[in-house]
Amino acid sequence: MKKALFFLGLVAIMLLPNLALAANDSPNEVFEARVIKVINQREVKNDDGRIIVQQDLLLRGLKGAWKDKEVTHKGIGDADILSVQPYNEGDVVVVQKSLSSDGEEIFFATDYVRRDWLYFLAALFALMVVGIGGWKGVKSLISLVASFFLIIKFILPFILDGYNPLLIALFGSFAILAVIIYLTEGFNKKSHLAMLSVFITLSITLALSLLFTALTRLSGLVSDEAGFLIGLTKNPIDFSGLLLAGFLIGAVGVLDDVVVGQIESVRQLKEANPYLSKWQVFKSAYKIGNTHLGAIINTLFLTYAGASLPLLLLFALQKNSGLTFATAINNELVATEIVRTLVGSMGVALSMPIATALGSMWIKVDKEKK
Repeated sequence: MKKALFFLGLVAIMLLPNLALAANDSPNEVFEARVIKVINQREVKNDDGRIIVQQDLLLRGLKGAWKDKEVTHKGIGDADILSVQPYNEGDVVVVQKSLSSDGEEIFFATDYVRRDWLYFLAALFALMVVGIGGWKGVKSLISLVASFFLIIKFILPFILDGYNPLLIALFGSFAILAVIIYLTEGFNKKSHLAMLSVFITLSITLALSLLFTALTRLSGLVSDEAGFLIGLTKNPIDFSGLLLAGFLIGAVGVLDDVVVGQIESVRQLKEANPYLSKWQVFKSAYKIGNTHLGAIINTLFLTYAGASLPLLLLFALQKNSGLTFATAINNELVATEIVRTLVGSMGVALSMPIATALGSMWIKVDKEKK
């Protein structure tokens, strides 16, 4: 317990200075304000029938150099902004200040400040995990913080510095799972076998990702995010490698569940009957794994499908324009999600027999004691 608390404290100490630095580096042109008054409002009907609400608002700054200063947001005009939302008096919003061509200051409310509710949701999540899982839940939360830290402090900076995204993601994914497994399961043979299973599975997933990314000629450049990144970094980014890195990281969370669960199943079977042969243990544990493998793969598939739902809706709407299924899946955006889903699912499926076989061969119980 002391080790876990020390680790959590260390992570917090390393994160807090960076959060403070980020806060200090925020430019004065972006600040938070409260809506004091809706000066004017009108509704505009777009060509597609969508109603756009445009507003002029009186705002009062809440923090920093803008505290208690009143500014005006002028949102009524000819601009068609998809993300604009109507605000009410009392709402706290993010305001961006810019300069017009003649040097005049322009203030525009860009979004709600929803941070407090996110903090509340995170606290509710933590209380629920600890309340249900006890000390195991605490260790799970610590491993979640550590995973976030590794992604923010290791994987992303190295990719931005121009290193190969695929290798960084491979080592980073392995490190994330090492923290999760050893923290939640302890430093023992079960954890060692789980890490070996993860290493083998990630290597196979990497090979499959490389193969089918090359065969389908995915560039990783079709997403809006990739377009925004071009030219913003001092070192060129390998977008194909970045795409593969996403494949690996996406499968990491599910691998932990499958691998640890299967090795624990093997251990329980051997403790229940230490005189079972390795083959008998493998077959029994394999049947246990099969009962929830389908659910896990469906979870992975539905997660990717949910993230791509706007894209799927777009293609569903274009059926009337003559777009066929074959044409739709040939599009690189859709093909990327297909490869991501199927390669990730194949890696998860392979992890089950790999972990079961390693556990059956190497987990030992004391027959005399039993």
